[in-house]
Amino acid sequence: MKYQLYPLKFQPILKDKIWGGEKLNQYLNKDSKSKKLGESWEVSAVPGDVSIVSNGELKGKSLQELLGIYKSELLGEKNWKRFGEEFPLLIKFIDAKENLSIQLHPNDELAKKRHNSFGKTEMWYVMQADKNANLIVGFKDKIDKETYLKHLEAKTLTDILNFDKVKEGDTYLIEAGRVHAIGAGVLLAEIQQTSDVTYRVYDWERVDSEGNARKLHKDNAIDAFDFEMKNDFRIDYKKQKNASNIIINCPFFTTNFITIDSEIKKQNTYDSFIIYMCVDGDVEILTDNSLNSISKGETLLIPAHIKNFKLKSNSGKLLEVYV
Repeated sequence: MKYQLYPLKFQPILKDKIWGGEKLNQYLNKDSKSKKLGESWEVSAVPGDVSIVSNGELKGKSLQELLGIYKSELLGEKNWKRFGEEFPLLIKFIDAKENLSIQLHPNDELAKKRHNSFGKTEMWYVMQADKNANLIVGFKDKIDKETYLKHLEAKTLTDILNFDKVKEGDTYLIEAGRVHAIGAGVLLAEIQQTSDVTYRVYDWERVDSEGNARKLHKDNAIDAFDFEMKNDFRIDYKKQKNASNIIINCPFFTTNFITIDSEIKKQNTYDSFIIYMCVDGDVEILTDNSLNSISKGETLLIPAHIKNFKLKSNSGKLLEVYV
C-alpha cells in the first residue's frame, strides 16, 4: 500500500568518536550513555547508514525505500531530475569534547573520480560553546602548497591555521577544499552534501586505547586543497523574528534561520523537500492532515508535495534547509 506522504521523523544514527563527549545526551536528549558520543546523524542516505522513519504509517521504512516509492513527491521535480534516488544532504548534530582532526574534503569532481561520491561542502551552526572554545577554519594568512607541506612535515601545521573563538549562533560555510576542524568544547548542527569522504592531514599525535594512531590521508589531501580560497567563511545573517532569514544559499543547499514567537504560515515554493532542525525551544508543525512537534535537537523532513503548513512556537529557533 502506498500511503500519502506526511512530515517525517527519523531515528537518529548515533556514532561514538574518539573525540566525542556527552553533550548530545545532556543538551539534545539523544538516547545514549556513551561518554564518547560524537555524532547524531539525523537524516542520512549514506550507504550503511540510511535513516529509518520513526513516526506514522511509514515507520520502519528507510529513506532509500521512500525515494524509490515517492520520487519527486519527496524530493521535488528539479531535485528528482538532478539526483534521482540519491538523497543530496546529510544532516548531523556534532559534539566535540576534544579537537577533531585537521581535515578537508574533496569537491564533486575529485570525489566522483576517486570515490564515486558527492563532494563535501558543509556548514556549521554553533549551538553551544564552552568558554574559549574554537573552530579551526582556513589559514591565518595566504598560503601556498610549498609552505603548507613544509609546516606539515615539521609538525607545525597549527602555527599557520586560523583559530576562531565562537559562541552560540555563529555560522560558518566550509567549502570543499578548505582546511578545518571543530575545536574542543563545541556543539553544533552540520548541514552537508551526502558524503562521508574526509581527508585527515593531522590528528594531534592522538592514539586510541590500544595505542594506534588514526589513518592520515596526506597524499590524497594535497590534490583536494584550494589554496586560492578567500577567508570568507564566517557568515553574518539577519535574525528578524517569524521570518526565514537567509544564512547560506550555495549550489548544494540553502539554509535559513527562523526565530518563532507566534504562528507562521509557510508556503513551499522551492520545489524541494524542507528539513527543519530545531536548535532551541519547541516548535509545532501543522499541515492539513497532521500535527507534529520538534524540540531542541530534533529534526523533521517536510516532503516536497506538501505546499502549505504552519509553524507555531512561543520561543523556538529553527534551521530551515532545502535544495
